[in-house]
Amino acid sequence: MRIAYGLRTSCVVHKVIRCQEDEVTDIVLDVWLYGALAGYGNKVEKGYYANLKINLPERSTMGDLLKRLGIPTEERGITFINGQLSAMPGLQPDLAHILCDGDRIGFFDLRSMWPFQYRHGAAMIDEMAQAMGVEKDHGLHHTYRRDEVAISNEK
Repeated sequence: MRIAYGLRTSCVVHKVIRCQEDEVTDIVLDVWLYGALAGYGNKVEKGYYANLKINLPERSTMGDLLKRLGIPTEERGITFINGQLSAMPGLQPDLAHILCDGDRIGFFDLRSMWPFQYRHGAAMIDEMAQAMGVEKDHGLHHTYRRDEVAISNEK
């Protein structure tokens, strides 16, 4: 048995992971699905949300989680990882973001829009902050069209 020190900058708490050379370590994610996305959960609570515990291999990404849940990325609206904005319609730079054990992820459907005036100064993951910095409008719209969402996902 060896000791691996997992010092990933995306994790809030740095952990010591004990594993055998050939052992694959899983992470457990606390996933919340809101609005129409709740239907992708195996158990819908009160018709408008679902809470799931999802196991994925260590170093899995947001794209891996979406694939596991069967959620097309263009169907999600705003997304949070541990309370930090990671995606919104028309700007989804989090697909390659590496998830960590214990992360809490909230997916909102496209009808659940975040009030425009609260977007400035919001806590966000590094990928989102960088993506907003390069967009001509900083990724902030009052409305979104489906073609904008599709184009953004191809970037």
